[in-house]
Amino acid sequence: MNLPNQLTCGRLVLTFVFLATMSLAFPLCKTVSLIVFAIAAITDFFDGYLARKHNLITSFGKLMDPLADKVLMTAGFIMLITEGLMPAWIVVLILARELMVTGLRLVASAEGVVLAAENLGKYKTTIQIVTVIYFLLMLAASEAGSFFGFLGPIFSFPIVGHILIWASLILTMLSGWNIMWKNRQLLADC
Repeated sequence: MNLPNQLTCGRLVLTFVFLATMSLAFPLCKTVSLIVFAIAAITDFFDGYLARKHNLITSFGKLMDPLADKVLMTAGFIMLITEGLMPAWIVVLILARELMVTGLRLVASAEGVVLAAENLGKYKTTIQIVTVIYFLLMLAASEAGSFFGFLGPIFSFPIVGHILIWASLILTMLSGWNIMWKNRQLLADC
């Protein structure tokens, strides 16, 4: 297994570590969760970068990289619901899009086609990561006191969080519509 694919698998493992740190109560658990999530998110950049730079693009990577992203982001958004920071209905719409695209990928795979991630999908993932990290920073700032005290002014304007949530939803829906439209011929027999 090449390094980019190892990073993708590592992101899946880090997702479960993130879920554990968000679910358990221990000193600075939210700060640890933020760090774990951020490391997992960084692997998303590096696995694609290394795969393209060193021509290590594989069918496994084309399938598992977007899937690992979906698992990470699903975990992040669901944990934000449990913290009362993310509206459940928005997360349901985001997850519905993710499941539809995953279903499309399965249909494509059955036809011998591998659907690689597209730019709009990458932008969607980026804004989703920024959204989750913003709220994790907010949780870490409230937990860690003076260590993240310099971030206080950022969180005193709730409009920032609302903008990020809506940007995540809009880009998610647009990218879902885009990939479904571009690959509508795969659904013609359905």
